[in-house]
Amino acid sequence: MNGIIPLYKERGLTSHDCVNQLRKILQTKKVGHSGTLDPNVDGVLPICIGSATKVVDYLMEFGKTYRGTITLGFSTTTEDLDGEVVERTPLKEPVDEDKISDVMAMLTGEITQIPPMYSAVKVNGRKLYEYARAGETVERPARSVMIYSFVQLGKTRFDEETGQQEIHFEVKCSKGTYIRTLAVDFGRHLGLESVMSDLTRISSGGFDVKETVTIDEIKELFASEQTTYDWLYPINRALVKYPEVKLTEAQWRVVQNGVWMYANELASTEPVIALSFEGEIKCLYQLMENGKQYKPLKMISNK
Repeated sequence: MNGIIPLYKERGLTSHDCVNQLRKILQTKKVGHSGTLDPNVDGVLPICIGSATKVVDYLMEFGKTYRGTITLGFSTTTEDLDGEVVERTPLKEPVDEDKISDVMAMLTGEITQIPPMYSAVKVNGRKLYEYARAGETVERPARSVMIYSFVQLGKTRFDEETGQQEIHFEVKCSKGTYIRTLAVDFGRHLGLESVMSDLTRISSGGFDVKETVTIDEIKELFASEQTTYDWLYPINRALVKYPEVKLTEAQWRVVQNGVWMYANELASTEPVIALSFEGEIKCLYQLMENGKQYKPLKMISNK
């Protein structure tokens, strides 16, 4: 079995839990995910099966879209509702809509983030959350990420009793973006403590939430007598941005062994091309500096 499953990860499960369960259901060890989702976050989690595990990095290039809620008025150790409250800054009155839009605009485009201590980013060979759980702090490397859009959805909700304001949002971003940190930075621009209080990923790896399937649904469908699975998408789906060149049988016998090919043989001068045989993309080839030959970039399957 080779392909991509646009899984709907439910809350309470880790991404690793999903991988383990699918290994048992599908009876295969070659299972991997493209982009971790925290246990308290639900939504789209593309899962790669078999030779599709080789295109995980290409799925992540599509970027991601989230919908969620930022709560102003307090902060936590984890930047979401899982952590302990660190500080409270109750609002006397709600932040007005124009100010919210202004700050979201400020956080759109290329921005710099410092990963939260409770994250899987490694520093000196250890994951940051391991330091955090041990009560240790380390210097965290800043990273540049791209926020393609960051907009408010609907009206805010202000609670006079707690002095907290909820802001619903949608954000489209590049891989490596921490939405928790974006929520905290949003509050910081307003001079307020804040947390990410709710989050759902509605697209990832080029898959929309409407295309997803749950683990329970996969279990039921896989146990049926079907021989084809609508929830298993071809590897080609991850490589749609690369021009496809269809190989003849003779060409495929050569490419199987990773042999360089002349550009005129492939009738292409594109920087990177996807070579397919019998409807399945087998590999990516990259144009060399001489502009005359292609060499292997990524072999996905030589069968």
